[in-house]
Amino acid sequence: MTRVAVSSGTLGEGPAPIIVTALFGRNDQGWFDAQRAEFFPPERNVLAAHCTLFHHLPPSAADELKHRLSQATRGVRAPDARVGGLMSLGRGVAYRIESPALVAIRSDLVEAFAGLLTPQDAGGWRPHVTIQNKVTPSVAKLLLDRLGRDFKPRTVELAGLATWWYRGGPWDPLSRHMFA
Repeated sequence: MTRVAVSSGTLGEGPAPIIVTALFGRNDQGWFDAQRAEFFPPERNVLAAHCTLFHHLPPSAADELKHRLSQATRGVRAPDARVGGLMSLGRGVAYRIESPALVAIRSDLVEAFAGLLTPQDAGGWRPHVTIQNKVTPSVAKLLLDRLGRDFKPRTVELAGLATWWYRGGPWDPLSRHMFA
């Protein structure tokens, strides 16, 4: 079946949900992408490394979401952030992202869109960047142990926030909102 995207964020077969992510500075994005390229199963590695704030907002929220993200970033200094540790995902490994300001931005959005959130997005949020997923638990544990031996927290640059249409494969860009 051929999918045809239209400006409202719909497919010929129905609406496309919106994903919201944090954007990293070039050097940090490169580092995360290199980690992901090394450890993620290649056949499943179809996205750049990312930190997801929301997994599934309805397309009807697009205009209000873009407005709120512009307000949250325009003229605002990039929030402090760091890779604070490693996280087991059971069948994968991620870097835990620590940023009180990013948590506050997301909390404001949760409040604004409360009636539209899926249970996954309404529940607790653990900011992270996945570098390995969909492997056996034993393979994930090996990587977690390996990376944990030399792990040191590191500062990362949060460059902005982005929205994406999810249409089943790699994400289609919707908007970017950069910090000052």
